[in-house]
Amino acid sequence: MQAQKQSELPNKKEIQKRYLSYESVFTEILSNIERKLRQTLVLAPAPTYKSRIKSFGSYYKKILRQKPREAVSGGSLVTLTDMIGIRVICAFLENLEDVERQLLGSFNVREVERKGDRQSFREFGYESVHVLIDIPEDCMPTEHTELPLPENLVCEIQIRTILQDAWAEVEHELIYKSEFNPFDKPLRRKLASINASLSLADTIFQEIRDYQNRLQAELGARRNTFYEKADDISEQELGLSRTGRTTQKDVMEHPYAKGSIDDLVLSALHEHNAGNFESAVTIYTKILDSKPVPPDMVQAVILKHRGMAYFAQSKYDQALADFKGSVARDPNAFRALYYEGIVHSAKGDERSAVDCFDRSLAIDGFQSHVYYRRALAHYNLGDYQQAMDDVNGAMNLGLMDEDVRLLQEKILKKFGMDV
Repeated sequence: MQAQKQSELPNKKEIQKRYLSYESVFTEILSNIERKLRQTLVLAPAPTYKSRIKSFGSYYKKILRQKPREAVSGGSLVTLTDMIGIRVICAFLENLEDVERQLLGSFNVREVERKGDRQSFREFGYESVHVLIDIPEDCMPTEHTELPLPENLVCEIQIRTILQDAWAEVEHELIYKSEFNPFDKPLRRKLASINASLSLADTIFQEIRDYQNRLQAELGARRNTFYEKADDISEQELGLSRTGRTTQKDVMEHPYAKGSIDDLVLSALHEHNAGNFESAVTIYTKILDSKPVPPDMVQAVILKHRGMAYFAQSKYDQALADFKGSVARDPNAFRALYYEGIVHSAKGDERSAVDCFDRSLAIDGFQSHVYYRRALAHYNLGDYQQAMDDVNGAMNLGLMDEDVRLLQEKILKKFGMDV
């Protein structure tokens, strides 16, 4: 075979000189894009970022593989899609889609590639979403402007979970950078099992995250229902009732399976929010009666929920017993103390209500709504100065809604002051 002519070989020194002349330009662009990403991407929890300019050694090897003719021709710098790279590392699988969507909305995206999509279940390899973006105008270099930017220069943004990134880093060392890859089946099976385990862990983390999201949504809806009933009772007593209060319930089809305690809790909360209070109480009771007996902390939470379901049915004695039981099992349950105080107020026992509110605030003194409820209790007891002090406390903590303002007006009138 005839030896390759000298003129057909790339001049490595010339290519390196040309590449290094752009290194500071690429570094500035990279820094600007990463700063823009940090300002643009809204994610919880916040992602971490890894940025890099491709080293000349990696760059040179890759252009010899992918673009040998352009490397030989010389002239302008040969560009690769991953010369400037930023990795966005997320906690959960759901975050990957969020990042991709925000990139599409904030940058000029040339291409989206999902690495690993075509692998069969028998194969191992890293998974990652690669997004190629044009360099934004506000990320262009302000120094070294005498150097014309190479044509088709892009930034590659890789989106991965923490576990996908961990696998990619290890795989890169074991396989990509190694001159010898494992060919025997035992080693390949071990690598495949590691990848499968990390993928499964990502899936499980996401399932737990989904559960938490559903739980928070149900808890929020149930808590709002409880407070609305408490507000109605308080406003009627003070003559503060306002027309136009509407409660819109978005009742979904029951999405939860019954089985574990977690599933039962979600089922009970769903029934609660749908207004099926008896059904909710039945499920809460089933959890409390389960064998083995749930730990005290679990019982405290379930009793608090069941007490709220009883309260929604105006079964104040049962609600009171459950809130007391919750506090007995968790002395730091400041919300259960707060709810207990609301029930005492609903039953007309304002002294006991004040005592509960005092104990709740002793645990957590930054509860604006507890100050407001204690102010209502003091007002009903005729302790107007203490009521005004609590109204001020609620306002200082940022509670400035109409109920607080109306109560303040009522107290000022008791002092003979016009408002």
